[in-house]
Amino acid sequence: MPNTKPDLFFDKDGVCDACRSSELKHAKIKGIDWKARQKQFEKTLNKYRSKDGYYDCIIPVSGGKDSHYQAHVMKTVYKMHPLLVCFEATYTTELGKKNIENIRQFGDFMYFKKDPEVYKKMVIESFKRVGDNEWPNHLGIFTIPVQIAVKFKIPLIIWGENVQLEYGGPVLSTKKNYLDRRWLEELGGLLGNRTNDMLGVNGITKEDLTIYQYPSDKDLKEVGVTGLFLGYFFKWDARKQTELVIKKYGFNVKNDGPIEGTYTNYENLDEANQGVHDYLKFLKYGFCRATDHACLDIRNGRINREEGLELVKKYDGKYPYYGVKMFMEYSSLTKKEIDVVFDQFTNKKIFRLDKKGNPIRDIAGNLVKNNYDN
Repeated sequence: MPNTKPDLFFDKDGVCDACRSSELKHAKIKGIDWKARQKQFEKTLNKYRSKDGYYDCIIPVSGGKDSHYQAHVMKTVYKMHPLLVCFEATYTTELGKKNIENIRQFGDFMYFKKDPEVYKKMVIESFKRVGDNEWPNHLGIFTIPVQIAVKFKIPLIIWGENVQLEYGGPVLSTKKNYLDRRWLEELGGLLGNRTNDMLGVNGITKEDLTIYQYPSDKDLKEVGVTGLFLGYFFKWDARKQTELVIKKYGFNVKNDGPIEGTYTNYENLDEANQGVHDYLKFLKYGFCRATDHACLDIRNGRINREEGLELVKKYDGKYPYYGVKMFMEYSSLTKKEIDVVFDQFTNKKIFRLDKKGNPIRDIAGNLVKNNYDN
C-alpha cells in the first residue's frame, strides 16, 4: 500500500496501520477479543429488539456482497426484523438489478429513487470539481438511511465493514464502532465538498438537496439513532463471506471475468460507471482497486506479497474503456471532455510527463508511472 493513500499512517518500521489492524484481527494472543465483541453486539441488539413486531433496525443496502451479509446476519442469525433501505445507484447494471431483487428475501425493502436530473447535475459537477463522479452517491447512501431512521423512528442502523479498519485510516477511526455525522464528513469520501456547495449549480435549489442532508442533531437525539459497523464486532472477510455464505442465498457475481480495474468478480457489481470512479483514485494516488484487493488477500493469508505485486501490475490503473463508455452514455460528455478531467486530476509527481507537462500514455492508453518497480 503506497503512502499516497490519504490518512494512512506508517509506523517507524514502515508498516501501515491497516496491516497493524490486521495483525490485531488475526492474533490469538493480545489481539482483538472477538467473543467479547460479539457479546457486546448481542447485548446491544437486545436493547433495540422490538417488542411489538415493529422494525428492529435499518440495514442500508445496495444489493452487493456486504449488504447481503449484513441482512443475513441480522435476519437469519439474530432473527431481527429489519427494514432494508437502498439508495438507487447512479447507473445500475443488469447484474446489480438482479442482486437488488435477490436481497429482498431478507425483509421489507425500501428503494429510494432520486430525481434523475438533479442527481445528474451533481454527478457531472462533482466529476469536474473534485474528481469523483460518484460523489452524490456516497452522500445519498449515508444520508437516506439515517433520514428514514428518523422519520420512521427506528433508532438502530447496521452498516457493514469498518472501512478504516480494513483499508487503513486515522487510528481513532479504526477503533470506532459507529457511523455518525462527523464520520461522514471526514471519512465518507466527500473530498471536502459539502451538500450546500452544490446549491445553485445549474439551478439546483435548497429543496433539491433535501434528501442529501444529514438529519439535525436534535432529530437524531430524539429518536436515539445509533449506526453500528458490523465489521467492528465480527472479523470481516468479504471474499470468505461471499463464497461461504452469500452465494448460497443467490447472490450473483460477474461470471464472465473480473471487474474493470481489479482481478476480483464479487464487488462493485451494481454501478456501470464504477471504472471511472476507481480510475480517478488511481490518477490522484497512484493505486486502485487491484491494490486494495491484493492487500486484503495478503493480510488474510490467501496470497503472498510477491503474488500481490504481480496482480497489481497486471490489473491496477488500466484505462477504464468500459467505464468511460458507460459514463459517456449516462452523462452525455464526450471522451475528450472526460479525458481532460482525467488529466486535470493526474498526480504529476507519480506519473511521467512530456516536455509540455502532459501525462505520457502507452500504446494501450495507460499512464506510465515514475519508478514503477519501486
